[in-house]
Amino acid sequence: MKYLLLILFLALSWQPAANAELTIEITEGVEGALPIAVVPFRWQGKTQTTPREDVSAIIQADLHRSGRFKTLPRNDMLAKPASGDEVEFKDWRVLGVENLVVGQIQPNGSKGFIIRFQLFDVFRGEQLTGYSIPTTAGSLRTTAHHIADLIYEQLIGVPGAFATRVAYITSKTEGGNTQVDLRIADADGYSPETIVSSDVPLMSPAWSPDGRKIAYASSEKGSWGIYIQEVYTGRRQKVTAFKGINSAPAWSPDGRKLAMTLSKDGNPDIFVFNMTTRKLRPITRHYAIDTEPSWSPDGRHLVFTSDRGGKPQIYRVPSFGGKAERVTFQNAYNARASYSPDGKLLTLVTREDGRYRIAVLDLASGVMQVLSRGDLDESPSFAPNGSMIIYATKAGRRSVLAAVSVDGRVRQKLALQEGDVREPVWSPLQKN
Repeated sequence: MKYLLLILFLALSWQPAANAELTIEITEGVEGALPIAVVPFRWQGKTQTTPREDVSAIIQADLHRSGRFKTLPRNDMLAKPASGDEVEFKDWRVLGVENLVVGQIQPNGSKGFIIRFQLFDVFRGEQLTGYSIPTTAGSLRTTAHHIADLIYEQLIGVPGAFATRVAYITSKTEGGNTQVDLRIADADGYSPETIVSSDVPLMSPAWSPDGRKIAYASSEKGSWGIYIQEVYTGRRQKVTAFKGINSAPAWSPDGRKLAMTLSKDGNPDIFVFNMTTRKLRPITRHYAIDTEPSWSPDGRHLVFTSDRGGKPQIYRVPSFGGKAERVTFQNAYNARASYSPDGKLLTLVTREDGRYRIAVLDLASGVMQVLSRGDLDESPSFAPNGSMIIYATKAGRRSVLAAVSVDGRVRQKLALQEGDVREPVWSPLQKN
């Protein structure tokens, strides 16, 4: 019975799935979302060969998907200006549009482009922002996401997270053989790629702060170990492979350490591994099960799940070790906690009326708000701008991903075309 909690964690993370592109459906948006129009960007090249990606359509889809914008369909547009001097603001006021995005694309060398865009306040008739951005054919989608981020930040007041990625675990069984993949995709579900493929379980993916590496747990050769995979080079290194449990890796904010759960001394405890010195420091020493560590944004504390009080609850401990203090008191089950980017909130899994749901806990007030509505919701991960939480849930008999805003007003469902997908984790904000 002592290991019942840990076995539950492992079981929830191991389900069959299939590889495919994630599709995103908005199931609930903000009432009174901001009306905005993104006019198709005009091609300024001398030939009829246009870029393969529709940049303005990607921007429009990003803004619409956030749930905070009501985008005007192209067929409803009275005109399609490409620059500010072509805009007749009265036409857009008639349509009830509050903000307008116009732009143009021109060639820049043999394989490059320059994208120019402007964002206008329609009712004031003023430009709010505008940029000229060089890019390449292979980076058009990323550039479009960056433009959507700039527009989102200008109008909402916080950085956008459209140019980020999501890591997740899938598996599929054919002919009695099971293939498990660690995959990453753009935040809109496009460009999925497998970075680790295995015939044994993979668990607990965790992005490094620079977004270049992913740590994860794997049960190769019949025993668990923690590995680090470099996203761009494919290089891999084994970090730990002690006897017993090696699980739940979590990067420190400076990327120099990994917190993890190890049972090498007979009981699952929290340890911190220094990537430079290769030394291991024990953080907890308790007869209970301590697992699922997560760092505070300032690196001073770790939160973790422990049943030392009889039921799974969240505790906090200094990251160098010391006395652990209990953080959660509402509901009899709380687990899998992680900090918001500003350190003010925790997202976690809580059991309420027999259902496992995603919640946020305000650390200052101690108030917990349940955000999700499923029966078996798990693995919550904050978006790097703190606006959304992605998590795994059930849709009928299938496992899918879902996302909910921290205020509970925006909801999305992310599903593979076939099979299941689990253990999502959002990447850090991309550095320009």
